[in-house]
Amino acid sequence: MNWLQLLSAQRPGQKNVFHEQSRSAFEQDYDRIIFSHPFRRLQDKTQVHPLPEHDFVHTRLTHSLEVSSVGRSLGKRVGEVILQRHPELTKDYSLFDFGAIVAAASLAHDLGNPPFGHAGEDALSDFFVHNELGKSFRTKVSDVEWEDLVTFEGNAQGFRILNKNQYGLKLTFATLGTFTKYPCPSLLPSRDKSRKSQKKFGYFQSEKEIFITAAHQLGMLQTGTDSWCRHPLTFLVEAADDICYSIIDLEDGCRLGLVSFDEIVDLLAPILGAKLNREKLYSESGLNEKLGVLRAMTINELIEACITIFLDHENEILEGKFDQALTDLCSFKDALRKISEVSVKKIYRARNVVEIEASGHEVLPGLLQEFTLASVHFAQRLKSKKYQNLALLLPEETRSALLQHSDNTYLLLRQTIDFVSGLTDRHALSLYRKIKGISL
Repeated sequence: MNWLQLLSAQRPGQKNVFHEQSRSAFEQDYDRIIFSHPFRRLQDKTQVHPLPEHDFVHTRLTHSLEVSSVGRSLGKRVGEVILQRHPELTKDYSLFDFGAIVAAASLAHDLGNPPFGHAGEDALSDFFVHNELGKSFRTKVSDVEWEDLVTFEGNAQGFRILNKNQYGLKLTFATLGTFTKYPCPSLLPSRDKSRKSQKKFGYFQSEKEIFITAAHQLGMLQTGTDSWCRHPLTFLVEAADDICYSIIDLEDGCRLGLVSFDEIVDLLAPILGAKLNREKLYSESGLNEKLGVLRAMTINELIEACITIFLDHENEILEGKFDQALTDLCSFKDALRKISEVSVKKIYRARNVVEIEASGHEVLPGLLQEFTLASVHFAQRLKSKKYQNLALLLPEETRSALLQHSDNTYLLLRQTIDFVSGLTDRHALSLYRKIKGISL
């Protein structure tokens, strides 16, 4: 792979690259995402603690903004060195372009997440695995389409959202490539889970062609019939996400009383080393100030460590021989592993998290049950007062798409899944209660 291709500012469906004097194409990508409807919905989507009662607990929106901030720093710092190593790039690109690409892709990295977090992904998948209506569609779709349905994947849903005409985002190929952490489909017989890029999947069959177009435009290396090497800057998006949730989930856990401040200091001490001045830290007046100091210092150390790993392995990355998370190789990997263990035990499995995740397994399949029937009735113009009314609750663009795909079961189901997975946590819960007659 070569950087000139990898930094393509071309957009899908456009033959020419249009330049603005005030904003680069990649800065435009960032702006398009932040003003988009799917991005605003992240304000009420679970990060770790569903339906938080405390306004200082992170949602997917605040998490995405923070990941984007860290991603921009990683991109600019790496870009500065890449430009020194490849001076031919300086004619058309600057370190700010690297920062803007990573920032935009990081901003969008959670767009496809459904209500109730990862439990929501499982709940949407379970509808087609266990529900009688869901299972009935097995004979009406292909094997690879069925695999898409029984394995809902937020990353693939995010790629779908970025390319849906109704949102009009039309991001550059560079940002689309950088966004795609798992450049392969759901059904991959040769899947190698030792490769970080194949641990999950990054696009549904409905977006296969646009992904292949992007991969070819960017010169991404193909590793198999339907799998590719990652865009190099994807490793920085992944690192930004890993850094933020490792540190900031701890912060939320402390504010909620799930982890003590002393325990957080001990967990972060191996990363901060000699820079940790416990006496000065404890002299800070309040918990927010103490946590803020720890967060800033720790994130800075992790950024530096990940930059070093990326630059040390640049050639291997460009040759497609590198396929690991930067945080798994950095000098602080053991400390991050310990943080992860504590977070799983004390934060991710906290009682309130488990209780509301469990409700997601009832709410989301329940919504899919009713709206799938409504979609089928609407698309095939079947008479049923109940489902005619339910169809009216679907967005106008969804109803229009259902009529366009009335003879394609897979695409019809994708539209229904788009609607349910796009709901916020509170909207999903409220809608479920209303259509079930629990509350009016």
